[in-house]
Amino acid sequence: MTDEIHVDVAIIGAGIAGAGIAAEIAAELSCAILEQEERPGYHSTGRSAAIFLRNYGNDVIRALTQASAAHYDARDRSLFPSPLLTPRGALFVTDAEGQEALADLLAQSNGLREIGVEDAITRVPILNRDWLAAAAFEEDAQDIDVAALHEGWLKKARANGAQLVTRAPVARAERRDGAWHIETPSVRVRAATIVNAAGAWADKVAAACGVTSIGLQPMRRSMAVLPAPEGYDLKDWPLIDDARENWYCKPDGGRLFVSPGDEDPVDPHDAFADDMVLAEGLYRFEQAVTIPVTRVERSWAGLRTFAPDRTPVTGFDRTTENFFWLAGQGGYGIQTGPALSRLAGELLRGVAPSAGMEAWTAALSPNRFR
Repeated sequence: MTDEIHVDVAIIGAGIAGAGIAAEIAAELSCAILEQEERPGYHSTGRSAAIFLRNYGNDVIRALTQASAAHYDARDRSLFPSPLLTPRGALFVTDAEGQEALADLLAQSNGLREIGVEDAITRVPILNRDWLAAAAFEEDAQDIDVAALHEGWLKKARANGAQLVTRAPVARAERRDGAWHIETPSVRVRAATIVNAAGAWADKVAAACGVTSIGLQPMRRSMAVLPAPEGYDLKDWPLIDDARENWYCKPDGGRLFVSPGDEDPVDPHDAFADDMVLAEGLYRFEQAVTIPVTRVERSWAGLRTFAPDRTPVTGFDRTTENFFWLAGQGGYGIQTGPALSRLAGELLRGVAPSAGMEAWTAALSPNRFR
């Protein structure tokens, strides 16, 4: 074990949440980022086929998404030479049984417009006319370059002195003598503040620190990669999403990424796809299109971790001195990352939240569960 590292802030987890908060605070506060795996972003961040959807999630999520848009639109080119967002569009489709779900989605959304069945089939020619009853289109949905965002934030954090330590799961931590003392297999850390950005493991990290859990629940989300349908160019196809969330399909790199939209509660682990869940989702996808699924090139699964109210948890825990939560982002962690990172950085530094963000601090606070 190495000598003890002394920092202002120990960030647990080097996924998108940990990288984002490190990039925000490292210029002012000394940081160590402790990652349990061999490399950062191994779990949910590295397995995300993220898309920037403004009409996704509850009101808090949508506000955070909107607040994040400026970061993506006016990116720091020294960190992100290429655009972080590229046009994609999102096509919401349904059969006759799901028309009420699509109507609800349209009623709750901004910038989502109903389109005709023929218009939908023109956009995605493999849609099954006999299955398709209604459709809607979101023009400004965009692909997110997750790897570039994550790497850019880590680059900024390291440039400002943050230390990244891998293979460093938190064995235990205790608060004494006005500081946190953290033990890992590879390093000991003394820090004034802990930021719990451990994703699916956030409640376990809290327990290791003697902090009462929030009730975060990891949910498995699976993905199958299909070869491109013969004779079709997928380049301009939008994301295709079933209005009842029974499946979705995203063109990517000349292939189709198809998910059954599963949300199976699991313990935190190195997730893998369940063959039966994939098969059921692919069957539902097949009903909606005119092509058979003849081959799955590969598959994977990731964990989306939700708080009980499906809203992220961001802020100091009032039950334990200098223990800060940045967890429970669910399936929204990439698109809301810029706003959540900025707000978390402001709360950590004790400065007033940015304009418009102060309204959401209570909704995001971990103390809503206390």
